[in-house]
Amino acid sequence: MAPLTLDRRSFLRVSALAGGGLMIATSLDGLGDAFAQTGSGDFTPNAFIRITPDNLVTIIAKNPEVGQGIKTSMPMLIAEELGVEWKDVRLQQADLDPAKYGPQNAGGSTGTPTNWEPLRRAGAAGRMMLTSAAAQTWGVPESECVAAAGRVTHAASNRTLTYGQLAAKAATLTPPDLKTVTLTDPKDYRIIGKPLPGVDNKAITTGALTYSIDFTVPGMLWAVFEKCPVFGGKVASANLDVLKAQPGVRHAFIVEGGSDLTSLLGGVAIVADSWWQAESARKQLQVTWNEGPTAAQSSAGFAQRAEQLSKTAPAFTVGQDGDPDGALKSAAKVVEGAYSYPFISHAPLEPQNCVAQWKDGKLEIWSPSQTPQRGRDMLKSLFSLRDEDITQHMVQAGGGFGRRLSNDYAVEVAYISKQIGGTPVKLLWTREDDMRHDFYRPGGFHYLKGGLDANGALSAWSGHFVSYGPMNPPADAPNTFAQSANIPATEFPSGFVPNFAIHASLIPLGVPTGALRAPRSNAVAWVYQSFIDELAHAAGKDPLQFRLDLMAVPRLKPAQDGFSGERMSGILREVAERAGWAKRPDAAKAASLRTSLGIACHYSHRGYFAEVAEVTIGANNTLRVNKVWVVGDVGRQIVNPSNAVNQVQGAVIDGLGELMAQEITIDKGRTVQSNLHQFPLVRMSQAPPVIDVHFRLTDNSPTGLGEPSLPPILPAVCNAIFAINGTRIRSLPLSKHGYRWG
Repeated sequence: MAPLTLDRRSFLRVSALAGGGLMIATSLDGLGDAFAQTGSGDFTPNAFIRITPDNLVTIIAKNPEVGQGIKTSMPMLIAEELGVEWKDVRLQQADLDPAKYGPQNAGGSTGTPTNWEPLRRAGAAGRMMLTSAAAQTWGVPESECVAAAGRVTHAASNRTLTYGQLAAKAATLTPPDLKTVTLTDPKDYRIIGKPLPGVDNKAITTGALTYSIDFTVPGMLWAVFEKCPVFGGKVASANLDVLKAQPGVRHAFIVEGGSDLTSLLGGVAIVADSWWQAESARKQLQVTWNEGPTAAQSSAGFAQRAEQLSKTAPAFTVGQDGDPDGALKSAAKVVEGAYSYPFISHAPLEPQNCVAQWKDGKLEIWSPSQTPQRGRDMLKSLFSLRDEDITQHMVQAGGGFGRRLSNDYAVEVAYISKQIGGTPVKLLWTREDDMRHDFYRPGGFHYLKGGLDANGALSAWSGHFVSYGPMNPPADAPNTFAQSANIPATEFPSGFVPNFAIHASLIPLGVPTGALRAPRSNAVAWVYQSFIDELAHAAGKDPLQFRLDLMAVPRLKPAQDGFSGERMSGILREVAERAGWAKRPDAAKAASLRTSLGIACHYSHRGYFAEVAEVTIGANNTLRVNKVWVVGDVGRQIVNPSNAVNQVQGAVIDGLGELMAQEITIDKGRTVQSNLHQFPLVRMSQAPPVIDVHFRLTDNSPTGLGEPSLPPILPAVCNAIFAINGTRIRSLPLSKHGYRWG
């Protein structure tokens, strides 16, 4: 997503609140009218800032909060430039209204880069207007007035007015051009860059926070929805009369559904007075399914087909430089590696849920979506509605990790509510529903060849990536794939190897897939950084130095993806120094100690991260990650260091879970795994005792970090395993190779 930009049409809108307050919002390129005065004593906030006469500042948190901390960090940007004390700020979660707030989503680590400048300028404009109001009140030059800590002071006369006292007058002033506002010098930051606790921390730790799963409305019924275990299947028959006779059941009906795996699918809906009654009735359900063509698919079949395709010419080329085939033939040494990784479930702790209510042909919905606007568009299409027909509230989600980029649960509950006459309904999935009807991180198969010259330098790289495509691929499927995020032609070391190619072939797939935290990168980084380690070993070189040597030469073509070898080299050197890489044990000592270090790096979502893992392998292949060192470069400023460190540490632990035992397998078109006993998350006792996080500040615009800190941990651990016992891990998870947490 491109960041919002400020152009000559950007301006500030100001509105006087009933009672003498002030409301401020930016109108940015792509945003509509930022204000709508209600004219009553009650005011529904519909802009970024509200100041009331009692000097209380309310800042709207515009994006969905799914545990990434954006509800705290984005208002910090406004509060800093507005010149208020953080303790005096109150936050309010916005409803969906992109015409006022601009893009409202949680995904792709886009929150900070998209909003870094616009929200600061909104705060700064408010500060300038309040300063002007004070200067006019006192009849003094604005240059003699200073706004800070929620008040404006004129030092020469020792006069002070609070923002609340100035709000009504400030609302009458002409707002400044946002391009002309003066932003605070970073050395004077009082909020940005300070480690602040999350605004909901206390509520979370005391169990007081209302998550989406907790949310209810008066008169609400509860629903469960049984879908075909084979993706895209439909109901042939069901014992509805038996279901309707169960205690508390109000409705039971068949949903025909469509063929779009992201939208409403076929199934049986059961609506009851309580969720337990609906779920209990579901246990009496007897249904016959028309399973469809996906029933013929399986993980074993995918692996077999990938192996067949690897022995044939690739279907198409994603990108190529030079002549990799010719360079491989003349290489002094050729290294080959076949890597594979499985489907993975998002497995958020809170299963999917949503509340919907219809009234007078309009829909009100309470959703934990990461992409509420996308959800609204789906609802508009399915029910022939307009934007103004849908009121969508953003409710705090108990984790997302990419699962709530999809809005299937919202479509389902809206359909169920409409079918029963508009009564408010809450749909709550079980853990089994969530795991067996996910949009999985797609698996993949990489068949790689690397050529080394007589000096051990990488002269050629060729990859055949076998991935998945639609069941009935369009004629331009290769072009669509090449332009997608499955694997870009620019993936490092592309651009640093004179002869480089990525080719691909597709396997038809009827299983729904989607973005998992650090999409694409969470898998590709493991493959590429592991294979680079293989090449370094074959060249007889230090894996760190091998990477640095690769990036030491000028890039062979423009960096279309924004990758900078200089920035990556900087964090690699720093993480190596912090971890004591130069003093790591040699191969013989590592084998004796059963402990060593592994290193890896990756660039994704505008962020650079390098990580070193210290790993010990005990008896019976028990594995312990003793310590992880992380160095990241996400620009010149960390908005909230406390949250930033937490995000990185959580990403490392998340990646370790994917590495060790997480796998979704498909058999007869359905998911085998049903719950966390078959898809284990990392326990507290299994997490590294120390995850040392450090940020290298560089003169670049701040970017997000929820995703780019995850990918390097997987190859770092696998490279450490190789350093200990000489075993190269080429398929995941590690549990398939007999490893388990020690």
